[in-house]
Amino acid sequence: MARYTGPAYKKSRRVNFSTLETGKELVKKPYGPGQHGNARKGKPSNYSLQLTEKQKVRFMYGITEKQFRKIFEKASKMKGIHGENFLKLLESRLDNLVYRIGFASTRRGARQLVNHGHITVNGKKVDIPSYTVKVGDVIGVKETSKNHPAIKASLEAKTARVEFINYDENKMEATFVRLPERNELNMDINESLIVEFYSR
Repeated sequence: MARYTGPAYKKSRRVNFSTLETGKELVKKPYGPGQHGNARKGKPSNYSLQLTEKQKVRFMYGITEKQFRKIFEKASKMKGIHGENFLKLLESRLDNLVYRIGFASTRRGARQLVNHGHITVNGKKVDIPSYTVKVGDVIGVKETSKNHPAIKASLEAKTARVEFINYDENKMEATFVRLPERNELNMDINESLIVEFYSR
């Protein structure tokens, strides 16, 4: 299945969850898209709840079903809680960390920056958005891209960063210092429902 490239607001309204993590999508229209988006619906089944939870996370990180399943299976082989390991792997993707650092204002924009070769890891250009960043890796902007208007505008708008990233403003570099704790990630996600979905 191809990656969705349509309006993010519509997807957020469909799953009643801010996939951009800003909440703006649901302010004006806090109901589903379409003519009957505001109609009453019956009580959702367990399968429906599990599927919706999976879609929430998939839309938020902007990845395909195949990629999503692959990361989920990789998390199952790690020590610890399956659902939490899964979210930590998603957070370790290069496109997500470029977004977390503030080089881009959205994950979609971050993915584009990586694809176009503006981002480096440990000083080397990496143009694969799904690249898994390891603890201790340094993510930066390529020297010739440091005056890129979109990057500069996004950094100027950035007011806070997650604690598992150390950002050096002078070098325009950030170090991935550790894997995130569960309480540092989106608390509106119930990852146990995703585990249940794939365990059917």
